[in-house]
Amino acid sequence: MFRNLLIAILLVSFSFARSLAQQAAPTPAEASKAKPAPDSAADLVLRGTKLSHEGRQDDALILFRLAIEKAPDSFEAYLGVGIALDLNGDYAKARENFSKAIDLAPAEAKSQPQRALAVSYAFEGNTFKAAESEMQVFNARLAKSDSVAAAETCTELGRIYLEAGDPDHAYKWYMLGYNTVAKKPDLSDADKNLWLFRWENAQARIAAQRGKADEAQQHVRAAKAALDKANNPEQMKFYPYLTGYVAFYTGDYKTAVADLQKADQLDPAVQALLAEAYEKSGDAAQAKAHYQRVLNSNGHNPAIAFARPLAKKKLAGGA
Repeated sequence: MFRNLLIAILLVSFSFARSLAQQAAPTPAEASKAKPAPDSAADLVLRGTKLSHEGRQDDALILFRLAIEKAPDSFEAYLGVGIALDLNGDYAKARENFSKAIDLAPAEAKSQPQRALAVSYAFEGNTFKAAESEMQVFNARLAKSDSVAAAETCTELGRIYLEAGDPDHAYKWYMLGYNTVAKKPDLSDADKNLWLFRWENAQARIAAQRGKADEAQQHVRAAKAALDKANNPEQMKFYPYLTGYVAFYTGDYKTAVADLQKADQLDPAVQALLAEAYEKSGDAAQAKAHYQRVLNSNGHNPAIAFARPLAKKKLAGGA
């Protein structure tokens, strides 16, 4: 009897140990998120990206280039080099690296360097070349029937056109984005209203740039109604940017300042527009402070692509 009890205990212990081992073993998804080996190419890219976000572009470039020496086929390393060079203002060399990243990236990851290439062209206001890259992303996403991602690409390109001062092309792309996502059969009511908010938001900013104040305000009201129906608190931070944007482009700088102060202060587009509003109001000190805050942002997106060169130009000119 004692022998049978001992065997039973051993079997239970073995089963429990095996269960613990199975629980401790990482899944493939968990394994992919594991911290890379120290000084591996992946580790160097990770560390370089952190430095880039901190504004230390030259230091980041050293790590990205070391990563390329270790792994010449690392598209992430070339992507990191391109972003750091863009933020340093070396746009031509940045695009060489983005092109290399596109060549090396697997099909499912090409959209990342393609979008980065579009942003690089946006830094210099080259909307034609930016559109070439964004259209490749749009077509690939549409081919996969990913209408939401395709629509997001349209809005990204629409913003590039709008911030470059081309409201006509901006309107076409924003409209295409809205119409593309509207075809999604299972879009929830909340998401329908979210995309309606984005569409009305875009139309309001376009009308403001065209100097049509009344039309802009009509779209602002429609945007607010859609936003309220969407019931999405995360999107509320974009509303004061919208009203501040419209106020600025229709010449009401006092309102622009008041509204933009309520918007996301980490957004370089908000900081750039706020700086311009202060400048128009005659407050050079506040304008300079907010232009400087733009330069403290080290992301890589359409907002940075237009805000950063503007801030550099203004600060160099004594704004």
